Amino acid sequence: MNNSASIQRHYLFRAAVLLAFAVYIEHLARQDALHYYVTPGLAFWVRLCPIPLAFMALGLAVQAIFGRESAGCDCGHQLPRSKARSAAVYGAFLFPLLLGFALPDRALGSVAAASKGVALTFASERNGDAAGFRTSDPFAAEFAALARKLYTQPVIPVYPQIFSETLGALDQYKQDFKGREVVVSGFLYREDNHDLGGRFAVSRFLVQCCTADATPLGVLVNAGQQKSLPADTWIKVRGKLQIVVYKGKETLQIDAESVTPLKQPSTPYVYTSPDSVEAWNELQRAAQ
Repeated sequence: MNNSASIQRHYLFRAAVLLAFAVYIEHLARQDALHYYVTPGLAFWVRLCPIPLAFMALGLAVQAIFGRESAGCDCGHQLPRSKARSAAVYGAFLFPLLLGFALPDRALGSVAAASKGVALTFASERNGDAAGFRTSDPFAAEFAALARKLYTQPVIPVYPQIFSETLGALDQYKQDFKGREVVVSGFLYREDNHDLGGRFAVSRFLVQCCTADATPLGVLVNAGQQKSLPADTWIKVRGKLQIVVYKGKETLQIDAESVTPLKQPSTPYVYTSPDSVEAWNELQRAAQ
């Protein structure tokens, strides 16, 4: 069992670690950088975390400084006895915290996309009436309903608010959308092994909860002889959809008519929508 002075030091160090996490979260909130790490819905609750963390740190500090010796013990969970073990335990918390302060806050890009692999197909084989965008699969019903909306557009916009749902609908009914014109924005991703055959993908990360579960989604782009741009450049692509075979699968590709560099949007990630058709209607009304 650790002596009283050692337990006091551990309590104070834990208080400092908790306070450091509170300061870091508050720093992210003030810099409007939480959206780089968590979804907007979760960000609201994360912003509240500094308050309980600060109270916990205060409680540990008060107990260490003013508490009776009998109140400070390691009987519930044995504290590290050696300096090396203490460094290893607390380093596991401090190292990512130090990286958070030291590294710039920025969106995931090509490096993360390469490690995860960009998804270029999104839907299973279609089962239903292509002409009416109907399906007997209840899980594909949302794609079918959204596809009917998309099909009426002279130029199909891929809104960030329903990015994954729109790509899913286009992929589900790729034969029907062949030759149709689309506009989509995202970051430029180019595989290092050149499997894309000189092409690239316009991509975005789909985040369900936080960046740990982020999934890179994208569409192949054939830019032809247009000026080459570096990876991670944010671009808007306009062109016509074609169907190509990539890695043994039929995959949508945009034959680009224009590729325009953009400034990175304030919200670079995309999220799932509970009702993509209603979201589409609202976005269309806002665009008019």
